[in-house]
Amino acid sequence: MPKRAFIIHQWCGSPGSDWYPWLKKELEKRGFAAEIPAMPEPESPDIAKWVGFIGKSVGKADRETYFVGHSIGCQAILRYLETGGHIGGAVFVAGWFTLTREAMPTRAEKAIANPWIRTPIDFRKVRQATGNFAAIFSGNDPYVPLENASMFRERLGAKIIIQAGKGHFTKEDGITKVPAALEATLAMAGD
Repeated sequence: MPKRAFIIHQWCGSPGSDWYPWLKKELEKRGFAAEIPAMPEPESPDIAKWVGFIGKSVGKADRETYFVGHSIGCQAILRYLETGGHIGGAVFVAGWFTLTREAMPTRAEKAIANPWIRTPIDFRKVRQATGNFAAIFSGNDPYVPLENASMFRERLGAKIIIQAGKGHFTKEDGITKVPAALEATLAMAGD
């Protein structure tokens, strides 16, 4: 059975946005079965809906299953991993536990983000799923304070990669490829 990779998009994202199609293609070239699930209601992501959808999309996860998340997609992966099982590893791109004010300029955006920020994550359970975590950040991300890097290191033992000038790793930032995410996934998979 081939290695599987699930790319979980950001808030207001889609399978065709940002760098996701590029990463899917690159992983497929290397023998992965890669998927980018179209997460439900991406304009107003809900924890239960997103975690349930990941579970349905993945089916039975195993040590040949890998995840790459972007922004709120990272949160969704962490919360999915709390539900049990074992995977090969997870790569987080612009993941967060805290956000800047610029990320939530309206009451509606705060109402969407607050459950993700305030609902605790059981990191002990997450670490039981795998010991392979990498987290990629940009020094000029307008939404994700760089303090999140130390949080990913402390809470998960994640390998931290900080890149310059990538913003929030979106097409609007000029980012259509994230080679560090590909490299980290391949390293976890032993490829």
